[in-house]
Amino acid sequence: MGNTNTKKVAWITGGGTGIGLATAQRLAGQGWHVAVSGRREAELKAACDAIAKAGGSAEAVPLDVSDAAAVTGAAEGILARNGRIDALVCSAGTNVPNRYWKDLTPEAFAKVSAINLNGVAFCVGAVLPTMRAAGGGSVVVVSSWAGWRYLPFTGAAYGATKQGLSPLVESINDQEGGNGIRATHVCPGEVATPILRSRPVPPPEEDIARMLKPEDVGDAIAYAVNAPAHVCLNEIVIGPTWNRIYRGAEDLRRR
Repeated sequence: MGNTNTKKVAWITGGGTGIGLATAQRLAGQGWHVAVSGRREAELKAACDAIAKAGGSAEAVPLDVSDAAAVTGAAEGILARNGRIDALVCSAGTNVPNRYWKDLTPEAFAKVSAINLNGVAFCVGAVLPTMRAAGGGSVVVVSSWAGWRYLPFTGAAYGATKQGLSPLVESINDQEGGNGIRATHVCPGEVATPILRSRPVPPPEEDIARMLKPEDVGDAIAYAVNAPAHVCLNEIVIGPTWNRIYRGAEDLRRR
């Protein structure tokens, strides 16, 4: 397979909105070619059109990360078109409104796990062979503050799956660091993204205005994948200065 793209290539899941989109825009602005994945084709097209209008290089790769065969096919397609995948950014994630055990159903738990945990594992497994062959690569897994510390309001399914990402990332550094592959576990506090609307009680607008912006996290991710090859940022914990996790808020109160 010939290398048909002289730019570095980043595959970004959950790239149609939020942190994934902000990361795609940042990396494209730094000269990367970005392959943007997500379940909603209209959002992917809009994202790629905006990146192209700003002078960047992007392609849309529609994908449900919970489908292992589809993930393998998406990775193979990106490689066939570009000859390389230098970075994987796993930013696809979800949560459900029924977060407490009194309301949580097996179906809801399975839905969250399929995307937040299984989807990451499928994507990592799909890119490691080509990164090994290339002698290096970067994997960034967007987790959550709930993947760093227990947060009651995020719910059992979300917290369990995000906590599971820490050893997943560490296993990459343990087993693949000798192959030049590095991985970063990114744990943002509250970010003003659409997933906030899935909370049982959404935050008030004045609080959202003080949260992290997707671009703040995208900048941190871009630093991780652009750092010198001998540098591995194992974990990044980033939160807003006015942090409701510390300060408390009515909508975060246990119910």
